[in-house]
Amino acid sequence: MATNPVPDHVPPEMVRDFSLFTSPGMAPTPNGDPHAAVACAHAGPPIFYSPFNTRDGRGTWVITRARDQRRVLQDAETFSSHRSIFASALGENWPMIPLELDPPAHGVFRSLLNPLLSPKRVGVLEAAIRARAITLTERIAAAGTSCDVMKDFAFPFAVNIFLRFLGLPDHRLHTFVGWANDLLHGDDVKRPAAARTIVAFIDELAGARRKEPADDFMTFVVQAQVEGRRLTDEEVRGIGVLLFVAGLDTVAAAIGFDLAYLARNRKDQEWLRSKPDRIVPAAEELLRAYPTVQMIRVAKKDIDFEGAPIRKGDYVSCATMIANRDPAEFESPNTIDLARPDNRHAAFGYGPHRCLGSHLARREIVVGLEEWLARIPAFRIKEGTAPITSGGHVFGIENLILDWS
Repeated sequence: MATNPVPDHVPPEMVRDFSLFTSPGMAPTPNGDPHAAVACAHAGPPIFYSPFNTRDGRGTWVITRARDQRRVLQDAETFSSHRSIFASALGENWPMIPLELDPPAHGVFRSLLNPLLSPKRVGVLEAAIRARAITLTERIAAAGTSCDVMKDFAFPFAVNIFLRFLGLPDHRLHTFVGWANDLLHGDDVKRPAAARTIVAFIDELAGARRKEPADDFMTFVVQAQVEGRRLTDEEVRGIGVLLFVAGLDTVAAAIGFDLAYLARNRKDQEWLRSKPDRIVPAAEELLRAYPTVQMIRVAKKDIDFEGAPIRKGDYVSCATMIANRDPAEFESPNTIDLARPDNRHAAFGYGPHRCLGSHLARREIVVGLEEWLARIPAFRIKEGTAPITSGGHVFGIENLILDWS
């Protein structure tokens, strides 16, 4: 894809050939390491302009330092979250809620949804999360001495928990994962088709729950009130689509990257087996090393930001995978230290839009690692196979074949 012309207000010396979609290591690559590839962003200026750094070919300012990303993500007055990243695939302009709402509307909807994903609520779900991990790892252990981790464990584990939360049938798991894959990693034909399918599904589910309420998330949303009124159809859709998309890919990808790391680093794998109480801090370091999401903001006004002439309407990229490799924030940022102390990573973002599902995601990752290590013997990447990684708005991994023969 041809790059965009650089806007006139961007000084030529601030332009860099960098993209989370097309830079070396970002396209689907066997045995790739897109997170390490992204670390090269710290070799240049702290803020630069990339002419092509979104799926739709738009240029963005790239913020590399964690402290500068925090400033952007906490300043909703200057940097808007509303960019219709999903709706734009349909040629429409409605927000995913609360992700793409700015204050004060953001706070209203965030307060509505927070209790559903609070630490207390996640504690209630923990028994089901663990039971699912045990069922899958026991099945894998009984079936032989190798498996495709994403197909046999990461997706069936993370997505099942998520479907249970939404009140959706588990037998459609592979269909839903396929939609998410097309949406997040598909081409210009698959992406809009998947977006249309997901919207139709969410609208249909909302309609069904209005007629026949159930004890599930979508029933809560269609019955909820904000400021003394019921939610509009568009608001219900915006919430449903966000939760559907956010829950189908990110946790499974995180577990995949974690197990790929442990397969290649047998000493760390053995250390965690011998000290299962270290899995919780180790999971934080793996979140730091292998985050999966790029966050984009849109400038609401002209601002000179750390020497960058950002103009109203400019896109500003705060990629978690860049912030988490910031040498000003982390000692030896490209070294993975499972005992790293004071791990202030950015995997779940910062500020008012910090990931709503972070408590659930953390529990899933920790429980998934605990039960996998408890049942699967010392594992490695199967000889003759290579996991395929990819960059983009959401980093991914597939074809991860692990072997413990």
